[in-house]
Amino acid sequence: MVEIRINLALQRLILRTGDDRQIQWSVSTSRYGPGEKSGSGCTPRGCHVVRAMIGHGLPSGAVLRGRRPTGEIWTPALAVLHPDQDWILTRILWLSGSEPGRNRLGDVDTMRRYIYIHGTPDTEPMGVPMSHGCVRMRNADVLDLFDKVPVGTPVRIDPS
Repeated sequence: MVEIRINLALQRLILRTGDDRQIQWSVSTSRYGPGEKSGSGCTPRGCHVVRAMIGHGLPSGAVLRGRRPTGEIWTPALAVLHPDQDWILTRILWLSGSEPGRNRLGDVDTMRRYIYIHGTPDTEPMGVPMSHGCVRMRNADVLDLFDKVPVGTPVRIDPS
């Protein structure tokens, strides 16, 4: 069985494959720490699933806004035009909480908070909490992950 584990303390995403292999990537989770409340900007903890996968066939660096490609490819020049943009690039794995009252339904609903695993500019640091709640990955890494998991893949986000 394929499973994703995200360790917030280590800023690591671990993919456990069906053949007992593990692949690890450095990530960047929320600068505000862990938390489930809507509007908190925190990365939600607990059990989730990949509810949707967006961006199949798009080139690396493709800009997504509202889960739709804009037709742009991220460049440093584009970043200068939009200095405060929280870039969502290349692919989106949209997460849905699996624990009612903790990360599903009401004001703690991970999916309604639009929490993703997604690509980010390669100029952004990994291994350091810097996101607005999502799990950021290097574009090459999110492409690799996207090709290895199906919709419905379990995701566990742990503080340590």
